[in-house]
Parts: sequence; structure tokens; C-alpha cells
Amino acid sequence: MTNTDRSAKNLVVAALMLALAYVLPNFTGNIPQIGSMLLPMHLPVLLCGFLCGGVWGAVVGFVAPLLRSVLVGMPPMFPTAISMAFEMAVYGLVSGALYRRLPKSLGGIYASLIGAMLAGRVVWGIVRALLTLTGNTQFSFAAFIAGAFTSAIPGIILQLVAIPVVVVALQKARLIPQTA
Repeated sequence: MTNTDRSAKNLVVAALMLALAYVLPNFTGNIPQIGSMLLPMHLPVLLCGFLCGGVWGAVVGFVAPLLRSVLVGMPPMFPTAISMAFEMAVYGLVSGALYRRLPKSLGGIYASLIGAMLAGRVVWGIVRALLTLTGNTQFSFAAFIAGAFTSAIPGIILQLVAIPVVVVALQKARLIPQTA
């Protein structure tokens, strides 16, 4: 595959992942008890990193929450969409960068995924804390733990189950590399 072909493929896949990040919250929002806890925008961003690489994943991750906020008003732009943009950019960047460097085994996939999830949540917490310095609200460590982990448990479980299954299936179909 030439570099031009690879770039065109990445552009198409990244556009598809951005579209999925835009529409998936519409489906999970219909489950009031856990809809937002499923973190539907995160799935396509993480996948974009695995499929297209870190740069494409970072771009899709940064654009997705901002685009959705501008077009449908959810998530609210300040501070939610802004902090999510940085968080999800890190998801895409780290998942893609680690996946390219680690073995393409199930262990490497999980290491890439967990590394991206942790790095993104740390960046979300830092950005959220910085954004709240300018306002009347405070962002405590307890709020960070609740927002990044406790209330996100269903989404974290979904990511840990779904992403490796999809990546391994795409490896077996030879749609993404099976070897480093």
C-alpha cells in the first residue's frame, strides 16, 4: 500500500470514527440510568488510534466533543467539552502510539488501551482543574476520582471488553497489522 493509499484509508476511517463519536451518544442517551456512564464517544476515538495511528486518533478525539457541543449542545462547551477534547485527544494519540510500538498480541492491545485510558483521564483531570480555576466552582481530588473512575465504571468495562475484541477481529481479517 502506498503512502497516498494509506493516507486516504486513514482519512476515511477517521471520518467514520468521528461520525460514530457524534451519533453513538444518541443511542446510549436513551438509557437514562447509565447512558452517559457508557462513555460512547470514547470507543470510536480509541479505535481510531488503533486503526489509523496516534495523530489521526488525536485529531478525531479533539474534534469530536467540540463538534458535538457546537451542533447539539451536548456536552456543554465549558468546561465539559473542552476538557473532554484534551482527554480524548490523548486517548487517540496514546492508543495509536503504543499500539504501533508494542507487540500486536492481546497483552500489547491491553497495554495500549489501558495506557491510553489512564493518560487521558489524568489529562482530563488537569484540564478540568485548570478550567475551574477561572470560574466559581472548585475541582477537588474527590471530584476527579468520581468523574474519571467511579461514575465511569460501566464505560471502562465496555472499553476493556469491546476494544480488544474489535482490534483482534480486525487483525484476523488482516485489516490492521498483526505483527510489529
